[in-house]
Amino acid sequence: MKVTSTRPPPIHKAEGESVTLDCRYTPSPSDTGELDIEWSMISPDTTQKDQMLLSYTGGTKYYHGDHALAKGFNFAATDPSNGDASLSISQLWPAHSATYQCKVKKSPGVDTIKMSLVVMVKPSVPKCWVEGGELVGEAMSLHCESAEGSTPLQYTWTRQSAEPMPAAATQNSATGELKISNHSQSFAGIYLCEVNNAVGAAHCRINLKANKPPNRAGVIVGTVVGSLLLIFILLLFVALLFWKLSSRHHCEKEFSNEIREDVPPPESRPISRHTGRSASQRPEVTYYQVDGSEFSSFTGSNSQGTTPIKYAAVEYDNRLGCAV
Repeated sequence: MKVTSTRPPPIHKAEGESVTLDCRYTPSPSDTGELDIEWSMISPDTTQKDQMLLSYTGGTKYYHGDHALAKGFNFAATDPSNGDASLSISQLWPAHSATYQCKVKKSPGVDTIKMSLVVMVKPSVPKCWVEGGELVGEAMSLHCESAEGSTPLQYTWTRQSAEPMPAAATQNSATGELKISNHSQSFAGIYLCEVNNAVGAAHCRINLKANKPPNRAGVIVGTVVGSLLLIFILLLFVALLFWKLSSRHHCEKEFSNEIREDVPPPESRPISRHTGRSASQRPEVTYYQVDGSEFSSFTGSNSQGTTPIKYAAVEYDNRLGCAV
């Protein structure tokens, strides 16, 4: 008995795809016993038993072990007794990654072959972006990153225009970073980043610009002028506030100095018990001006005369903004 395979291991496939594990056999003329085919998953732990998946004996197929894992397993050939014992697996998922063994027995001959299957996730469409101001004469870098995909992922930057990749550019295939140490106008253009692994690839593009650096002298002058203007406004505000407070204090002081009396108030007298006085007997106050000054006099039935009181004229100071 001789068992062979046309596909060299390991076999890499993407999640969701299907695969056929090739296993072909040629019995010798002396192999006259009953045909027995077995497919099993080899345990990575040598202390554990291998897991039987599918077998063919006496013209009948049998499924073994974990039926959820063996779902989608089948013989590729309609009749495995004709020399083709290949295993077909549909709807691959990461749990299918393992080492498989094909064993063909026809007494007295028996032979086996092993093959490794690796189920991987294809890389997702990467994201491209620029770090740096894209300014001429400065250092900058292009970045490319795929959020999903089985490792190892390999990134490659290429230029879409006819010009070659800048000599000052260095790229890291593991991180997806393209560094440009001294950016120039000739580096501007469209760049493509491709990420791939053993089962797939994806890419993204970015338009790299070359911007002229700003006028540093103008920026410095503008900053200085703006700062001085701000300081001037603050000083003006402080001076105005100080002037207002000083004016208010001066007005209060002047007003307090002007309040004075020329004649002491009249002595208090006991109120008469007789309340039958008429309104004409109440003291009256008469105001009049003499030489620009205002006077008043009290008159009553029992007053001995007129007592003048002098009031100073009130003037308004436009400069201070208050009465003085």
